[in-house]
Amino acid sequence: MMSPMRELLIELGDGPGGLAGRLTWGLRAAVRDGRLGVGERLPASRVLAAELGVSRGVVVEAYEQLTAEGYLVGRRGSGTRVAAGVVAVGPGRVERVAPVEVRYDLKPGTPDLGAFPRAAWAAAVRRALLGAANSDLGYPDPAGLPQLRGELAAYLGRVRAVVARPERVAVVSGVGQGLALLVQVLAAGGRRRIAVEDPGSPGALELLRAHGVRPIGVRVDEEGLVVGELAASGADAVLVTPAHQYPTGVVLSARRRTELAAWARAGGLVIEDDYDAEFRYDREPLGAVQGLAPERTVYLGSLSKTLAPGLRLGWAVLPDHLVEEFAQAKLYADLGTGAIDQLAFAALLESGGYDRHLRSVRPRYRARRDALVAALCRHLPGAELRGVAAGLHLCADLPDGVDEQAVAEAALHRGVRVATVGPGRLVPGRPSIALGYAGVAEQRLQDAAALLGEAVREVG
Repeated sequence: MMSPMRELLIELGDGPGGLAGRLTWGLRAAVRDGRLGVGERLPASRVLAAELGVSRGVVVEAYEQLTAEGYLVGRRGSGTRVAAGVVAVGPGRVERVAPVEVRYDLKPGTPDLGAFPRAAWAAAVRRALLGAANSDLGYPDPAGLPQLRGELAAYLGRVRAVVARPERVAVVSGVGQGLALLVQVLAAGGRRRIAVEDPGSPGALELLRAHGVRPIGVRVDEEGLVVGELAASGADAVLVTPAHQYPTGVVLSARRRTELAAWARAGGLVIEDDYDAEFRYDREPLGAVQGLAPERTVYLGSLSKTLAPGLRLGWAVLPDHLVEEFAQAKLYADLGTGAIDQLAFAALLESGGYDRHLRSVRPRYRARRDALVAALCRHLPGAELRGVAAGLHLCADLPDGVDEQAVAEAALHRGVRVATVGPGRLVPGRPSIALGYAGVAEQRLQDAAALLGEAVREVG
């Protein structure tokens, strides 16, 4: 394996952009001028961090940024490598990166951004500004403005059966920040053994690792998290997505919910990521697990799936014993979330505009779900579809022996982007891909499914 300090001459030094930004720039430059060729393997993040004398989180952030830009590709078993399609044309010159155009983006995580209620949001911002006191525009309470905390407590209690008093609600910049702050609080108290669903979210795994936590994998089956294995893991806390597990889409059964609440009341802590619970198509929604054990559960949510991830607005409902420590961590992180967006969202909740938006997009998402499922049944008859009853994505289990990463690459060459499940596994499992459908119209979903079928047949 190469030594980056010796062969790449990456000098982090001082300068703008922070360590992660400067490392990203250095690696990008190495790809551009040919010092890193197509297919070349980069050191593991922990190894490179040790050689450069930086935290592993710095390297992980740089690798993630370059992966998102198309310079690198990560694959279980073969590490992080320079992606195919990157063409170096000499030092200092512009290169061609990832020549395949993504025409059908089925990677989960984003709602239909064209459905964002611009007029309603603009009206809410205007209403917030006209009604704001001068004091509202100063440094906010790090836990959030009382107007929004009160509206959120009422909304979550009504819609998700969350036990929430305003003083237990904290406003954060998305679930990612909420989880990061919570991990800091738990680690400060010596609680570093955090379990995760296996498979789960690759982003959550990397976030935990970047904060010095080694995730403990707990198996997911057709009833959701196997709580009996959680009890045997010795974990202090567990991160779960019970309403629509990512990526499998399974719903945590009533029996397992009872078991999980009992585990929490015996001394564990449940971290509930309720990321897309607002979207249910074929069954009635279940209340949040938090309602079964409110003093042993941290409930996380955001606007990333319902409105837009660019708003960077979310919330955490905390047990009483974590409220003060969490608010302190939020204060040190950023002095609080922006006041105008908080006031605008409070106005949208109070006026009923948020509920109206959700009612308007549910039929659209259901129609897109139906179109994708029908097309996959035609073009991928060997795949098993899971998680179709809810949310904004579904999981397709591929035939045994098919290389999911090879399928993703073959699909990308046809202009279809999908997410592989492998990066979210701690123990190898069946080859699977996750497909998001919220932002793609029905006919285009049918076209994408046909191309995906071609990719699977090519690989198989």
